[in-house]
Amino acid sequence: MNSSAVLPADARRSLFIYNLLFPIALLAMLPGLLRRMLRRGNFRENFGQRLARYGAGECARFAEGEWVWIHSISVGETLIALKLARELRRQNPALQVAISVTTSTGFALARQSLEPWLETIYNPLDASAFVRTALDTLCPRRVIFIEGEAWPNLVAECRRRGIPTALVNARLSPRSEGRFRRFRRWTGPIFRLVDLVCVPEVEDIARWESIGVPAEKVRHTGSMKFDLAASVAESRAGEFRALLAASDIAPDAPLIVGGSTWAPEEFALGEHLLELRRDFPSLLLILVPRHIERTAEILRQLAPLGLRIARRTALPSAEPFDILLVDTTGELRDWYALATVAFVGKSLPGVSDTGGQNPAEPAALGKPTLFGPHMENFISIAAHLLATQAAAQVPSAAALLPSLRALLASPAERAEMSTRARTALLPHQNATTRTAALLT
Repeated sequence: MNSSAVLPADARRSLFIYNLLFPIALLAMLPGLLRRMLRRGNFRENFGQRLARYGAGECARFAEGEWVWIHSISVGETLIALKLARELRRQNPALQVAISVTTSTGFALARQSLEPWLETIYNPLDASAFVRTALDTLCPRRVIFIEGEAWPNLVAECRRRGIPTALVNARLSPRSEGRFRRFRRWTGPIFRLVDLVCVPEVEDIARWESIGVPAEKVRHTGSMKFDLAASVAESRAGEFRALLAASDIAPDAPLIVGGSTWAPEEFALGEHLLELRRDFPSLLLILVPRHIERTAEILRQLAPLGLRIARRTALPSAEPFDILLVDTTGELRDWYALATVAFVGKSLPGVSDTGGQNPAEPAALGKPTLFGPHMENFISIAAHLLATQAAAQVPSAAALLPSLRALLASPAERAEMSTRARTALLPHQNATTRTAALLT
């Protein structure tokens, strides 16, 4: 695949500006990036891949067979990448897939997959020299970006080489849409280089068109996040239930699962647990924080409550506990599966002005789901769940307490919400299959 195609003039202009600003932005972000890498650990492993430096074994492997490159970021996107990779492989058994990630947690998750046709690497920095080296090494037949990530130099170099690109499960928050529309003269030409954009919701089509993507390139496929029929792995809910049973937690004990939480949500849930225990003495709180490197911080924050806390990595526990703190990655879905009531994090006031994690993960499992007012990152699906009464929204941490109490006290309401949630998410069924069919 030789570099022969000429980019449109507006795309060349945008790339020129991007490449002027990229080193400056990288230097400005470098301290924060280094802090996160140090905090999350394992940053030395395969560090050269971030500079498109690959070992002899990797180069030899990429030189053989037909490869698709799926470009991911962290754990959430990697779960989607793995799901899509397996469906692509099912539709084309000769295909080999490289999944690239940015974070060490995403890398660890992807590498757990032992399929011989799957290779895990780190994303190279989006600088022209690194991008060219990576493409020379992988020689992919297609490059697929997960969710909102489309890196300008990589997209442009793929266009020059005639490598088709796609943006799948393409999520565009109102904040991102506003920013891209404001700078549409510069960002629109880059997005127009992408050959296919697969969106989760019908209303997303107009939003991608508004930032410069031609209508004929946008397809509504549904969300792969909510397509349980194409789950990445077998459920581990039974394994987790056994761990709780071995820790002397009764099978019928009510469980609140706080998923993808941020500070100060863990403390608010801990306070509510103390209150709710008056009516539900066997109630257990399971916290699954968005970033496990906050484990020590969370333990310090919860200490004044006097609650007994066990860590997931210490299960089964011989000592009784009130809160289980999940200090492992890639397990949220299966802890949600055990929930009596689920709370979706990064949504309460005091966390972020814009936020929200994925509310459809617990809803798709038929779990009564609560979240706070800040769901900007998942505004379409949150609005859909609320409109169908498949989830409930609370305005504050204080308002979360009566909502939890009401659901814990009413099995009938929980069952009705569960049914409404499953029905609301039916349009996303087989989204992975539909997306893969457009990519083969």
